[in-house]
Amino acid sequence: MSALPTGDQTIYQRPAELLQNLIRFDTTNPPGNEAQCVRYINSLLSDAGFETTILAKDPGRPNLIARLKGRGTALPLLLYGHVDVVTTANQNWTHPPFEGKVVDGYVWGRGALDMKGGVAMMLAAFLRAKAEGLIPAGDIVLAILSDEEAGGDYGATYLVESHAENFEGIRYAIGEFGGFPLYIGQQKFYAIQVAQKQFCWMKAILRGPGGHASNPVRGGIMARLAKLLQSLDQHRLPVHVTPVARQMLESIAAAVPSPLSSAFLQLLDPTLTDAVLDQFGPQGSMFDAMLHNTVNATVVQGGGKINVIPSEIILKLDGRLLPGYTFDDMVTELRPIIGDDIELELIRYDPGPPEPDMGLFDTLTGIICKADPAAISVPLLLTATTDATYFARLGIQTYGFIPMNLPEEFIFF
Repeated sequence: MSALPTGDQTIYQRPAELLQNLIRFDTTNPPGNEAQCVRYINSLLSDAGFETTILAKDPGRPNLIARLKGRGTALPLLLYGHVDVVTTANQNWTHPPFEGKVVDGYVWGRGALDMKGGVAMMLAAFLRAKAEGLIPAGDIVLAILSDEEAGGDYGATYLVESHAENFEGIRYAIGEFGGFPLYIGQQKFYAIQVAQKQFCWMKAILRGPGGHASNPVRGGIMARLAKLLQSLDQHRLPVHVTPVARQMLESIAAAVPSPLSSAFLQLLDPTLTDAVLDQFGPQGSMFDAMLHNTVNATVVQGGGKINVIPSEIILKLDGRLLPGYTFDDMVTELRPIIGDDIELELIRYDPGPPEPDMGLFDTLTGIICKADPAAISVPLLLTATTDATYFARLGIQTYGFIPMNLPEEFIFF
C-alpha cells in the first residue's frame, strides 16, 4: 500500500472495511514490513484519544501497546494479535490476496483469517469502547504484534523478554485461533483454544562414506535417508491423552449420536486410538495431532554436485510436542522408529505450561451460548503454535477466542 488510508473515527462501526484496509498492507513474513500497517493502527488509536507505545527491536518491525483504563476493581485483560502474514508465493488465489475484496459476503485476502480479521475485531471493539465511554472493571490492554509467523523474535518474544513491565498484573489474554465452529454429527460445536502444542524443531544427521557417483552404491546414505522418510511416514508416535483433549472428546461424545459417540470415546483408549483414527481418515487429522507428539520431515540438505555421493545429509524435522513433554521425550519416542545410528540435534524448543488455567473458560462459553444457544463450547488443544507460548512465560493464560459463525461448508480447520 503506497499511502495510509485517511483517518476515520467511525471506522469501528464498519469492521469489515477496517479488515479490508489491513489486508491491503502487504506484511508478508519474511520480511514482514509491518511498520506501515502498525502506523495506520496507531493513527486510529491516537485520533480516538488513546496513548500508545511503540516498541521495536527493528524499526521496520514495530509493536504497539495501548490501554483502556478501567476502574481498578479487576485484573487487566490482554487482547493481542499479529499483523504479519505468511507468503502467497506459488499459490493460485481466486481473488488478489492484498486487495481485500468483498465477494459473496466474505472479505477475501491474505490474513483475513490469520489474523487480520481478528485484529480488526479487537481494534473495532477497543475503539467502540472508547467512543461509548466504557470504563471496564479492569484495564484492557491491546497489543498489536509483528513477526508471529516466523517465531516472534521481533514481536511477542521481544516484548516478553525486554518489556515485560507492560504486562504486569495480567492473568488472562484473548488471542487467535479459537471460537470457530466445528460441525460433527449434525451438532455444532465452538472450539475455544486453551492450550497448544510446542515447537520442537530438530535436525536428523546421517553420515556415511561419500565418493564418485560413477561407482554403484548399495545401502548408502541416500538409501538410509529413504528408509528414514518411509519410517516416519508409516509410524505414529505413542498416544497421549491430555486433560484438555479428554474434556473435548468427552464433550463431543456426549452430544453426538451413536455410533459416532462410541468412536470418540474409543479415541481416549490408547489401545484403540490409532485404529479409530485410521477409520476417520483425513477428517481425523486434528484429533490425530491432538493425541500424539508429531514429526514431519520438511527440509533435506546434502550434496552439491550431481556426480558426487554426499558423506552427510541433514534432514530438518518439524516436531510438535504436547503440553508437558520435552525434547528428551521426543527423542525417546523416535528411537524405536528411526534407530540408534541417526544423530538428532535440537534446533529450537519453546516449552509451554503443562496444563492450562481454565478460569475464564465458563465466561467465554457463556458469551458463545448467548450468541448461538444451540451450540456447545468445547476446549481446544491447538496442534499449532502461536504467540501464546511466549506470553505464558509471564504467567498469562491465553484463550484463542475470535468468534465466527461460519457455515458448515466453510472449512476453517
